[in-house]
Amino acid sequence: MPQVPTTLTVRLPSTTPDDALAAALTAAAALWWPGDRRRPRLWTETVPAPAASDPADRRRAAEARRPLAPGLRLRGVLLRYADGRGGAGPVADLVLTADPAALDARSLDTVARVLRGETAPEAAVPADGPAAPDLRLDEAARLLAGALAVTAGRYTGAASVRVAVPVPARERPPYALGAFDGYAVLTADLSPGRTVGDLLATAPAGPAEDDGPPPLELVLTGEGIALPDPPPFPAHQIDRVRRQLADLSPDAPLAALDPLGPAEGDARRVLGAPVHAGPPVARRIDAVFAEHAAARPGAPALTSGPVTLSYAELDARSEVLADGLYAHGVRPGDLVGLCLPRSTDLVAVMLAVLKADAVYVPLDPEHPADRRERTAKDAGLRLTVEDPAGLTGHPPRPAPGERPAAGAPAYVIHTSGSTGRPKGVLVPHANVTALVDAVREDFGLRPDDTWTCFHSAAFDFSVWEIWGALLTGGRLVVVDHWTSRSPREFHALLVRERVSVLSQTPSAFTQLAAADRGADAQLELRLVVFGGEPLDARPLLEWFDRYPEDRCRLVNMYGITETTVHVTATTVTRRQALGGSRSVGRPLPGWSVRVLDEGGRPVPPGAPGEIHVGGAGVALGYLRRPALTAERFVPDPLGPAGARIYRSGDLGRLLPDGSLEHLGRIDDQVKVRGFRIEPGEIRHVLLEDPAVSAAAVTVTGGEDGDAAAVRIDAYVVPAPGAGEDPAPVRERAARLLPAHMVPATVTLLPSLPLTANGKLDPARLPAPGVHRPQAAAPRGASGGPGATGPAAALAAVWQEVLGVESVGRDDNFWDLGGNSLYAIRIGTLARERGLPEVPLRQLYLTPTLGGLSEALADGA
Repeated sequence: MPQVPTTLTVRLPSTTPDDALAAALTAAAALWWPGDRRRPRLWTETVPAPAASDPADRRRAAEARRPLAPGLRLRGVLLRYADGRGGAGPVADLVLTADPAALDARSLDTVARVLRGETAPEAAVPADGPAAPDLRLDEAARLLAGALAVTAGRYTGAASVRVAVPVPARERPPYALGAFDGYAVLTADLSPGRTVGDLLATAPAGPAEDDGPPPLELVLTGEGIALPDPPPFPAHQIDRVRRQLADLSPDAPLAALDPLGPAEGDARRVLGAPVHAGPPVARRIDAVFAEHAAARPGAPALTSGPVTLSYAELDARSEVLADGLYAHGVRPGDLVGLCLPRSTDLVAVMLAVLKADAVYVPLDPEHPADRRERTAKDAGLRLTVEDPAGLTGHPPRPAPGERPAAGAPAYVIHTSGSTGRPKGVLVPHANVTALVDAVREDFGLRPDDTWTCFHSAAFDFSVWEIWGALLTGGRLVVVDHWTSRSPREFHALLVRERVSVLSQTPSAFTQLAAADRGADAQLELRLVVFGGEPLDARPLLEWFDRYPEDRCRLVNMYGITETTVHVTATTVTRRQALGGSRSVGRPLPGWSVRVLDEGGRPVPPGAPGEIHVGGAGVALGYLRRPALTAERFVPDPLGPAGARIYRSGDLGRLLPDGSLEHLGRIDDQVKVRGFRIEPGEIRHVLLEDPAVSAAAVTVTGGEDGDAAAVRIDAYVVPAPGAGEDPAPVRERAARLLPAHMVPATVTLLPSLPLTANGKLDPARLPAPGVHRPQAAAPRGASGGPGATGPAAALAAVWQEVLGVESVGRDDNFWDLGGNSLYAIRIGTLARERGLPEVPLRQLYLTPTLGGLSEALADGA
């Protein structure tokens, strides 16, 4: 158990002479510790404030916390206040601080008595060696310790809290000076299902029996509760829980204890409540699109390559396709699969499905066939569209009767499930139109905007991209697969098409920002929306240098497929980037955010809990999964009757100003040697290192219950100009993190592997500890020494990027661990070394070193 400093503050008359007090301390110390050369002395300081004031309180607390010099038993500081008045008369404060291994609290009280002249120095008897403490706690101590643990647990989210309780020695001579008294360590188990009786029956342990540093250290002292400064929670809340513990029956669950009073409870209920800009108007997606097509029929709506369709042309094209869907048996409410690459056809068929009053289900053609088959089977598709040509040339469908309302489903997007079975999220029209309406004014969305459709239709970010553009009268530029995989080509498209609104995952934006640094032409972006994964704002500082805040607005949005793409928003500023802010902002108008504990109750402001989302974006549920829907879409305990909230599985906290901090997935929390840790916190520390531009953290091992086998590994991408040695990165992390959170290895990578949706792909991270050094002398395409020419230079590039010692002519890029980001890195290095351009498409077509070399030579 870490030693807790022993402190005592003694109130003295201000008339107490400094020299007399100093002489008394010197004489007593010489008597008690005659052979000690580091004898204590008295320091006198003036506090420019009244004794009964907040500044004086802070000064006393700061003095009590100040550590002792090494080898010093005791320090005395006399605080004299500027006006010499303390409300009841002239006063001064003597603050005594002692090494707990030398003097305990009762010994320090004896020292104070001697200095005040109440006890003769000769009466105090120095003694060596601690006596055995009495670990029996009376009822008052148990209640106070339990209340302290429960309150701390509610604010930190910890399931186990250890509290140090001072206990006296069993045998102690009068006026003894030494470390006789000790601490009993009370470990409170606050996990679900525990009762008040369980807590109060917890047996305390001695410090020697405690198994290491506690996850949370709180101390009861002889004068009350010692809390950090600033305190993590108000002290009066501890007393409220203490009274509840005394009144409740032993069978009462710990969840029944609440540290917040009525006023504090009302305040927390306001946090995250929905903000309404006016009564929501529920509208269908296709109806809003039709309004824009009628108002501006000739305006450009959709661009893909050299082809641009106007609103009228896209409207007409989707009508023809809707007729074809009807001819193929599609009826209102049917689910229609769309297995199409990003193109004008994809968007036109989406709109056609909605016009046919059906529901579209995106199937990414880049996904493995077996995953697409499982998704199609789960959805029970009426039809899958792979070639829109088969939907043309059919007679017009009958005029519809009464059409489904805006609350009818518009699309189903499948997300991964813990059991391996995809979960289809059923989202109605009204949710999408509400999302666009919620941000239209704030984001300044207007018809002269140009957006991109960069993401897969099977990723819900595409919902925001497609309908955000077409429901505000803007133009949507479709980014084909190969362009989306090449930051340089994507950057050129943004410049060519004069794109003004861009949506990106932070990982993908990092690649685009790197391409922008080396480009001649600047972008015309006015709005960049981040989403899909947590944003670390620090790397954006360089972006702000090229695109100031008044020119290009950066918005970080938190969202979930089950709550219609986005939930909160905050504008990212240079100040936030400098501060490493984790805020994802406040809820959008019409959305709400609750942070609840495991019992479904709001946690105190600033305390962590599970994020629950309510309001206009909550989906209808999971397709044909009633049990799972009931488990995750639950009644809103603070909302109107019938309102539902979605349990996100994300950890977060609501700050007093109502903004949300996202702290990672709850199921990402792991236990290492008995401590619960959040890998996101380790990643955050790594990203604060100026030598790191991107980072990922994995926790592996321990599957068989062997805690010693659990290990943390880090992967970092060096910042431009940083060295190739990972040791300094780990050394810095070791200085900022507890020992149990320091990564065992730090592996340098040229880039982090991403999924098709632009998120980190942990499955493609290499084995930890692989150092990727600069290549030695170039080796030939066959891997043998002495070879020269472009093929050998290309082999050297492969060796450097892939971290392999040699590359043979028949070696396959993908078999060597290559991925799309490594391919980008190969293209960059090839250009830097004067080699022919390495198009990403060519690497897919000729993935062997020999084949690629020949293809590049033929094209040179």
